[in-house]
Amino acid sequence: MRLPRARPRSLAGQLFAMQVVLIAAVVAGCAVFAYVSGSAQAEETAARQVRVAALAVADSPSVREAIRTPDPSAVLQPYAERVREDTGITFVTIMDTERVRWTHPDTSRIGDTFLGNTAKALRGQTFTETYTGTLGPSIRVVTPIRDGGSIVGLVSAGITVDRVSSQVREQLGALALAAGGALALGGIGTYVINARLRRHTHGMNAAELSRLHDYHQATLHAVREGLLMLDGRRRIALVNDAGRELLGLEPDAAAVGRTVDELALPAPLTGALLASEPRVDEVHLTADRVIVVNTRPVVGGEQRGTVVTLRDHTELQALAGELDSERGFTQALRSQAHEAANRLHTVVSLIELGRVEEAVDFATAELELAQVLTDRVVGAVEEPVLAALLLGKAAQANERGVELVLAEDSLIDDGALPPSLGRRDVVTILGNLIDNAVDAASEGPGGAEESGAGVPAPRAAGGPAGRARVTVTALADGRELLLRVADTGAGIGPEAADAVFRRGWSTHGAGRGLGLALVWQAAHRNGGTVELDAGPDGGARFTVRLPLGDSRATSAAGPRGKEVTA
Repeated sequence: MRLPRARPRSLAGQLFAMQVVLIAAVVAGCAVFAYVSGSAQAEETAARQVRVAALAVADSPSVREAIRTPDPSAVLQPYAERVREDTGITFVTIMDTERVRWTHPDTSRIGDTFLGNTAKALRGQTFTETYTGTLGPSIRVVTPIRDGGSIVGLVSAGITVDRVSSQVREQLGALALAAGGALALGGIGTYVINARLRRHTHGMNAAELSRLHDYHQATLHAVREGLLMLDGRRRIALVNDAGRELLGLEPDAAAVGRTVDELALPAPLTGALLASEPRVDEVHLTADRVIVVNTRPVVGGEQRGTVVTLRDHTELQALAGELDSERGFTQALRSQAHEAANRLHTVVSLIELGRVEEAVDFATAELELAQVLTDRVVGAVEEPVLAALLLGKAAQANERGVELVLAEDSLIDDGALPPSLGRRDVVTILGNLIDNAVDAASEGPGGAEESGAGVPAPRAAGGPAGRARVTVTALADGRELLLRVADTGAGIGPEAADAVFRRGWSTHGAGRGLGLALVWQAAHRNGGTVELDAGPDGGARFTVRLPLGDSRATSAAGPRGKEVTA
C-alpha cells in the first residue's frame, strides 16, 4: 500500500525552525566566546594580582631587614601569610638566592628547594609563568629582592589554575542562565512573529506561494478585461496590461503607487473609482474608449481598498449604433413598402377607372420625388458609405415628418477620405448628429436636443414656420473633412452648451445621452474639433472638422480646440 505523500512544512513553519536554529547557534556562539574570553580575562587578572603582591613584598623594607637576621623565617613566615590572606592568592614564597624557602603555606616545606625557574629573577627581571609546584599547576610571578645594589633574595607569588577555573565556572553559571533566557525570549518572539506570518500566508509553503505568484502574474496578463486594485488610500496597488490600455496609461509608466486623482481621467470616471459604495455596470467615457466599470470595496474590519474591473465597450457601442441604424432602415423600408403598395393600388384603380393619363402622372410624380434626393446625394457624395448613410437617414427622417436636406456646397469625391480616417468613426459622428437633429426637429421649436436641456434658445428671426427640416453639409477639400448638421428645433441654450458632450446629458429616458459623447470621442480619436452654435433656422448647429492629411494627431486631454458657442 502506497502511503500518502507528506505535505511540505508551511513557510511560517520553515522560517520558525530556521530562526530557532539560528538563535540557538548565535546564543551558543556568544556563550562559547564569553567563556573563552572570560577564561583569558580570569588568567590575566590572576597574573596581574600575583604580580602586584610579589612586587609589594619585594619592595617592603621589613622584608630586607628580616633577611639580614640569623632566622629570616621567624619574621617572614607570619608576614607572608598575612599578605596571602589579604590578597586572596594561593601562596607567597620568599627564598634566598639559592632557592631555599624561607616561607611557604605548608610550614613543613620551609627550608626545601623552591620548584620553579629563577634564572631571570637572579638577573634582575620580574617574569610570569605557569608552573606545576608543590600545590599543583599555578600562575606565578618571580621577582628579585634588592638591598642596595645587590639581589639578596627572591619572592614568588602565585595562584593555582584550579582556583582560577573555579572562578570561571562561577561566571559560566550566570552566563548559562543569561543564554537560556535569551534563547527562551528569542524563541517566544519568533513564535509570535511566525504565528502572524502563518495567518497572513494561510499556512502555505514556499513552493505554493511561488506557484501562486506565477499563476497570479500569468492571470493578470492573460485576462482581457482591465483589472485595477486600489489600497485604502486610493493609490494604485495593482493594474494589469488591459487596465493600462483602457485607462490610457503608458505601458512603461510607473502607475503603481499613484493616486487615482493623478491619472487625469474624466471626472465621472474618477468619481466612480473613488466611490466607497459598489458600482455595477456603469458606462463611462475616456478620451478614446467607452468602458463599463464595476467596483467592489475590499472590507476586512476596515476598508482595505477597492477592486475595479473595466470592460471595453467601444466596439460594442459602435455595433449597437449600427444595429439601431439598421433597425431604423428596416422600419423605414417596411413603411415605404406599405406606402408603395397603397400608391400601386391607387395607380391600378385609376387605370381600372379608365384614367390612364392621371395614373401615369401620379406614378411619374412619385418617381421624380424619390429620385431627386437620391440624385442629389449620389451626385455630391461619391463616398459610398456616407451616401448610403444619408439615404437611409433621409428615409428615417421622412417617416418622422422631417425633411433631410443636403446643402448645395456639399461635395465628397470617391477616395477623398484616406484609409487612416476610420469609416466607422465618420458614420458614428454623422449618424449621431443626424439622429439628434431629427429628434429635435420632430419635436418642433418647443422641444429640445438630445439633452432635453429645458432651456431652449430663441428661434432666429425670420426662421421657417413650415415643415421640420435637418440640413446636412458634407465637404472634403483635401485638407479636412467638414461635417455640419443644423436643425429647425428649439436649439440649445447657453446654460447647457458646456455640458452637451458629457455622457448622460439627455431627458429622453435611461440609456440615452451617449450620442454626442461618442461624437466628441470619435472626433478626438481622429484629431478633429467639434463646434456648437446657433443654426440659421433657429435650432442647434454642430460642426465637426477632421484633418485628412498625415498631420492628424490626438491629444490626451480632448479634441484640439473643441469649441462650444451658443
